[in-house]
Amino acid sequence: MEGLVGNNKLLKSLNPVKCANEQFGLLTVTDIVRELEKPECDRQPEFSTVAFKEGVVINVAALGAFIDIGVHQDGLVHISALANKFVEDPHTVGKVGQVVKVKVLEVDEKRKRIALTMRLTDAPVPQAQEARGTGKREQPRDRKDRSAKPQQKRESTPNTAMAAVFARLKG
Repeated sequence: MEGLVGNNKLLKSLNPVKCANEQFGLLTVTDIVRELEKPECDRQPEFSTVAFKEGVVINVAALGAFIDIGVHQDGLVHISALANKFVEDPHTVGKVGQVVKVKVLEVDEKRKRIALTMRLTDAPVPQAQEARGTGKREQPRDRKDRSAKPQQKRESTPNTAMAAVFARLKG
């Protein structure tokens, strides 16, 4: 990124039409390139991301609690993630309208699901790799199976317009 910011010669050589797609249109890509040409303007300092978010319980069911976290899709706190102890009945932990603190574990855009936890020490779920052509998730390999090739470590990329443009420029 440092090689792009303020590098007007490189930025002028880019063709925004080639970087645009259905998700990030020509106007968005053009705006990003234009802003990269002005490094002195509005440089954001390093900051840490918010780890927890308050949400409102909108429904309690046998499988857990549905939480409105302020985005287009409600999230689910599975019964196993409602508390640090065993929960037999989710209605004993959450009530409709209650404000709770939750942590995002996983976002599945394809299935339009957000997995949340109220156990704030839980770690996020790593993004599952999909098996080629099947649409099914790969099963974890047995540790005893020495013939299986080790999985390659994949870099996680933020799902933003700027990240998509950078990925296209790198590729």
